[in-house]
Amino acid sequence: MSRRPLKRPGTGLDPGPLPGLIGYRLRLAQQTVFRDFAASVPGVSPGRIGMLLLVEANPGVTQSRLAQAVGRDRSTMVGVLDQLEAKRLVERRKGADRRTNGVWLTRAGRSLLARAKRAIADHEQRVAARLSAAERAKLLELLGRIGA
Repeated sequence: MSRRPLKRPGTGLDPGPLPGLIGYRLRLAQQTVFRDFAASVPGVSPGRIGMLLLVEANPGVTQSRLAQAVGRDRSTMVGVLDQLEAKRLVERRKGADRRTNGVWLTRAGRSLLARAKRAIADHEQRVAARLSAAERAKLLELLGRIGA
């Protein structure tokens, strides 16, 4: 039987079976990572940065393909792109078949992303500071398997 601490530090509560649950451990890790990300890249959520990175890597990507890539429905994606467009970070252009829009980074979007990438590199180093390079690679591989 695995041993676990009786109380989570700072809470005074017995965590019960939570420490043995993957989802619980992922959520705690996500909260830690997101807090550091917010401090590192203020004003832009990890999700929005992820979308900008996808648009940068795939100029002219359609809204529907972008929605599929980030696991959102198309109607939600319209609102997200409206927000990014209002901030002048992306622009939508008519696609080849007139039924689709391609999404492109604007000059402001490219500039924000360049600054964000530098901050993200520092953030990633902090987040993985307790892991060796091999452990970091293994963690990414395992998370990829869980998410597949």
